[in-house]
Amino acid sequence: EIFMTLKELQISSILTDLTLTTEDGSSFSVHSLILAAVSAFILEKLKEKNTGPSYSTQGKVTMWSVHMGNEVDQTGLQAVIEFAYSGDLSILNKDTLTQIKTAAKILEVPQLLDFCNNINGTKEDQCPKTDQDRISADVHLKDTLRSIERLLEDKVGCDVILELDEISFHHRIILAASSDYFRGMFTCGMKESHQACIALPFVPACELEALIGWSYSGTLHLSWDCVFEIACTALQLQFQPAFLLCLKFMREEMQVNWCLDVESFAEAYGLSELLEEANDFTLRNFRELSATAKFQDLPAKKLLDLLRCDGLCVPSELTVFRAVISWIQADPEERLAQAALLMSGVRFPLMTFREFREVRAINLHMECFADKEVELYGSALKEFGFSLPKSDEYCRIRRPKDALCVVGGDQLDPDVGKRIPSQDIWFANSLRNGTGLVKEIEWRRLGEIPEKPKFRHGVAVMDRRLYVAGGCYFYAKDNIMTSAYYDPVTNTWKRLADMQEPRSNFSLVVHEERLYAIGGDKEIDTNTDSVEMYKPDSNFVRPLDQALSGYGVSAINGGIFISGGFNCKYVCLASMFLYHPERGSVYLADMSRDRAQHCMEALQGRLYVAGGLCNLRKFYTDQLACEVYDPVTDSWADFSSLPVPHVGSASAVLEEKLYVLGGYCQDNYSESGLVHRFDPGLQRWETMGKLPGAITDIKACLLHLPQQFRH
Repeated sequence: EIFMTLKELQISSILTDLTLTTEDGSSFSVHSLILAAVSAFILEKLKEKNTGPSYSTQGKVTMWSVHMGNEVDQTGLQAVIEFAYSGDLSILNKDTLTQIKTAAKILEVPQLLDFCNNINGTKEDQCPKTDQDRISADVHLKDTLRSIERLLEDKVGCDVILELDEISFHHRIILAASSDYFRGMFTCGMKESHQACIALPFVPACELEALIGWSYSGTLHLSWDCVFEIACTALQLQFQPAFLLCLKFMREEMQVNWCLDVESFAEAYGLSELLEEANDFTLRNFRELSATAKFQDLPAKKLLDLLRCDGLCVPSELTVFRAVISWIQADPEERLAQAALLMSGVRFPLMTFREFREVRAINLHMECFADKEVELYGSALKEFGFSLPKSDEYCRIRRPKDALCVVGGDQLDPDVGKRIPSQDIWFANSLRNGTGLVKEIEWRRLGEIPEKPKFRHGVAVMDRRLYVAGGCYFYAKDNIMTSAYYDPVTNTWKRLADMQEPRSNFSLVVHEERLYAIGGDKEIDTNTDSVEMYKPDSNFVRPLDQALSGYGVSAINGGIFISGGFNCKYVCLASMFLYHPERGSVYLADMSRDRAQHCMEALQGRLYVAGGLCNLRKFYTDQLACEVYDPVTDSWADFSSLPVPHVGSASAVLEEKLYVLGGYCQDNYSESGLVHRFDPGLQRWETMGKLPGAITDIKACLLHLPQQFRH
């Protein structure tokens, strides 16, 4: 972003100090610092005149010029300037290549010469930029920024002194490009625009140095110990991109030890979106938060607001009660008087009799504390015994921002004894906490897959659109290659190009803003090693090392990870490998157990594998054991086994919890219409209720739906 601003300043001739002229009379106003970062010729000229701050006693920029002679023409010089400010060359083609290379040689710009040689004169005037062009431009700009940082270290081109704890030299143009505050100071006629030395007594030196360091390096080192101070200074001095980096850090690195601080910060500065995210994080992680020291410092009103919120996410209402007791016991002398009010936020009707016995024991103990007259148990008992726990008044009803959707699948019709494929798409509108550990999902119908029902298909979400591809309809090739996407904003479907190969029992995964259809079955008993990538000029990419179907796949840390599955002989595998569309497969540590028809999801930087089936001599049996993979250590570890089989189930991660939906039992072929959720904090599986329709060979995803669907 800093180079975009620098380019705008250069076009407007703001803070430019160098004029470059050519023999044909063309002239360009530029910032000498930016040109010196890429051109050894300009750097040497700048060093020759670098005798101190380049400002005259009248406070005006010391303008200087360089004449290029007759070897460098307008086109070549324009290309050098564009390369310095953008890292790109829009005017490079076979007609201008010679002029640009000549200018690069005269001005001593080796990176530009390399750029020209790599392009090799084949670029046309209107040729669209490729991903590699953008990557190359970004690399050049990073190199330019590093060169500017070295110039600062050598005090070359420094034209302003900032008085902080220690005197430091800087470049006005970099400060102006990074900060609206400094841009206004240097360009709007303020007295500081005429001063070579500027005092900033009101600015914390440590935070300003971090921000200026970011201006030169592009890297802002953030931690929870400093992010709030740096954000405040960035806001004060209007380092907008740096401020946005601070907000991004707060959102992406949110922790239970800091979420309350983020709430306070967001509330103080009127950051409504950040406040909403922090509050939602607090509600989702209430159990963990209640064990922290900062929870004990909550004002009673804030705590009561949390307790009364429907969206409070807890294993059971006993967790809420224990949190209140913990808060009171942190300062019983002062807080016991507020106990009755806080207990009104606990929904006692949602407790079981066993849980309520703990309430009785603790409340009777508190009522006998010191000399205070506190009556808690009686009111709690009255509410527990005479209320209706099934009413919405008592249930905690949470509506996640993203909707958990299930797409297609099939199920056994008990009346006719045959399997019925489904066109339905359902979404979870809300999650409900009932009595004790009882939970329920409120399902709503979103719509239908176009044309025909599907099962064993692929589903993915990209750019907030739901993509559906491949799959079966009564185990025939009919409809097995078709694909379409659904846009919830317009509530419409659109057909896409058919896949080039039929495939079912496969996964559709999003990687670097592209869709990949990986492996799968092309016949009932024949799988494939091919991989297809969807984009307007769709084509095959590098195939897998072997035919594969029924695997688990997840995109994390910039890579596509694939676990288990069936090989060409339909033997369950224990393999784990990293697939790259161009470089192929890199095998990683094997799972402890073989499995196929399972699910794998990325959660908190690790890959969780659950469900499926495994080899049993010449047959298969249910795989209840679950494993988690750590990409950093390339190792596997067990976690809690599934309570029931889930073969051919769907899966998704919603609010940092793993959902496994539906499937069947391999041992007796009975269907499992249950939804189970794994909570990494509790390290246990929870039953979340039943699916609304199809049960086996379904697919699940998260989709952001407009509010009209969520009422």
